Amino acid sequence: MTTIETAADKLATLYGAEFGGKVSGRYRIPQKLLRELTGRRRLYEADIEALRRALLERGYVLIDMDSFCVVMSANAFVNYRRVGKDALADD
Repeated sequence: MTTIETAADKLATLYGAEFGGKVSGRYRIPQKLLRELTGRRRLYEADIEALRRALLERGYVLIDMDSFCVVMSANAFVNYRRVGKDALADD
């Protein structure tokens, strides 16, 4: 298993873990800890994309916010309202 795969497993496990005053759920992680978790001195866009894909395979979404990343369940997005063609039409 690659370091990215191992990191994705750890991040997915953290979603169900109790910390920060919450039983489980979404969380944010600083870039510094992501670098430590992946064993890299720098995280390039390709690294973030690989981690994003690995987490998506596990049912989670990774959102890069520059100085930190957010991990959320992909199911959180299911009930969002959809944009239809009518909403994009010019008045």
